[in-house]
Amino acid sequence: MEGEKSQELVFQGVAASPGIAIGKAYVVDRRRVEIPRFFLVDLRNVPEEVERFHEAVRRSQEELREIQKRMKGPILEEHSYILEAHIRMLQDKALTQETVRRIKEERINAEWAVSKTIEGFKAVLLSSKDEYLRSRVADLDFVGERILRHLGGVAQESLAQIQEEVIVVAHDLSPADTAQMNRDVIKGFVTDMGGRTSHTAIIARSLAIPAVVALEKITEHLKTGDTIAVDGVRGIVVVSPTPQTIEDLLRRRDHYRLAERELLPFARLPGETLDGHRIGIHANIEMPHEVPIVLGYGGEGIGLYRTEFLFLNRPDLPSEDEHYETYREVVERASPFPVTIRTLDLGGDKIRLHSNGQGESNPALGLRAIRLSLREVDMFKDQLKGILRASAHGKVRIMFPMISGLAEVRQAKRILEKAKEELRGRGERFDEFVPVGVMIEIPSAVAIAEFLAREVDFFSIGTNDLIQYCLAIDRVNEQVVYLYEPLHPAVLRMIKATVEGGHSAGIPVAMCGEMAGEVQYLPVLLGLGLDELSMNAMAIPKAKKIIRALRMRECKELVGRLLQFGTPEEIQMCLQEALARWFPNGVDAL
Repeated sequence: MEGEKSQELVFQGVAASPGIAIGKAYVVDRRRVEIPRFFLVDLRNVPEEVERFHEAVRRSQEELREIQKRMKGPILEEHSYILEAHIRMLQDKALTQETVRRIKEERINAEWAVSKTIEGFKAVLLSSKDEYLRSRVADLDFVGERILRHLGGVAQESLAQIQEEVIVVAHDLSPADTAQMNRDVIKGFVTDMGGRTSHTAIIARSLAIPAVVALEKITEHLKTGDTIAVDGVRGIVVVSPTPQTIEDLLRRRDHYRLAERELLPFARLPGETLDGHRIGIHANIEMPHEVPIVLGYGGEGIGLYRTEFLFLNRPDLPSEDEHYETYREVVERASPFPVTIRTLDLGGDKIRLHSNGQGESNPALGLRAIRLSLREVDMFKDQLKGILRASAHGKVRIMFPMISGLAEVRQAKRILEKAKEELRGRGERFDEFVPVGVMIEIPSAVAIAEFLAREVDFFSIGTNDLIQYCLAIDRVNEQVVYLYEPLHPAVLRMIKATVEGGHSAGIPVAMCGEMAGEVQYLPVLLGLGLDELSMNAMAIPKAKKIIRALRMRECKELVGRLLQFGTPEEIQMCLQEALARWFPNGVDAL
């Protein structure tokens, strides 16, 4: 950087936590530990390597327990479960048994065996099309790296020791790193790796620390002491910013803070249009700790509670009691608002089942979600009984994912009735009339929406998969991602047909996909007649402000015009013209 002191460098990454920070960089060495690889020629060294591995695992657990103890304050205590998840990974018999097997059978050193085991587990998650599952790869990396550091005797610098105001720069940061950050001195952080749904990003948002991740090679352009600016709103990092850039960013920071203050009062208001139409505004969550964040941003309930984390990174299946305790925590925290709990939405390749067959060539279209649950009845019943027992503590709704036909709904409801019978026989309390709904995310479900609506109490449209299946695209394939278009006329017609099918039977229709949280689509979704939207919690105040500036009559008229077009481009142009009339300064200026 010597010859670039005055040369401003701009990097685009992923906005992980909103806010703007300017300060001195503090580069943390989080480079991977070098892994020695050698064969154990002398068999007498095998027990020694096995013991070295077990000792490194024990020390890693102790280290994480110590960090947990130092996580003081309500926000950090909320996130201690993340470190608990890492400790559970360290206790996972699959991890220890596979590593020990490699040491003994392949006769390799402990470091090599650990790395091969971790890489094998990562390959399974990376094959998933689910962003949440792929982001859990980082957790495996953090656990593996901690074991390797103890095996190699490599100390790890603690961020808790930083005493001056800085912006942390690292190849990657673990949740343990983020949890130890002193908010009084750490003004932001940037990393080469990471994603918006990573645990590290979640903690950063809770602590209100601006962060940008997935910058790929930012660490190669910085050293401690360099001036750096972090824009966690746009996902931009500026190295050696000019005085003009700093002035612009400070202006943006003031504007952002003012906008936040102006939006927060809308969190307490209902999502109601100028002509009195009310729409429910809920939030999507993945973990129990997110409930207070939802309520703080004005969520009127949990529209989608993803339960997959309970099944991941473990050698066994969660018990009925584990399901119950986890769901009860969410339901009690959300009370008096409702919680919609989606049953397992994973493929058999992501969890350890004795009946797993050969790997599937296309898991996204294979044995997953409700199909897997209907096949693994005992597993399904344990989850249903856990949900039912939690319904005694507040308002609960059960939702089945990936429904393609009536037979699946009816079979799932029969299993639900058996679960109820078993609980009655044990004298357990639960809501006998707990509402049951389905996710509409397959075109076949749209086509028979009026029939499905007679079987259930509500619909929830999962636009992420519905768009993918409707347009026959793999949304994580860079070659065809340009075809992923929420405003495609076929998608809008499918949403309209679903709403009409639900309303014909008198049931409400919600939307819980990403489309629900995009502010430019709100007039369209209102005009299509949706009853409830579920989105990222931080999007709620702005969504409410926009809804409260719209008229339902005009939204319906807009949708009537949009449905006359045959291309996404024409629909987008018409929508933009309407938004320009209603919001002359732009929806982003609100």
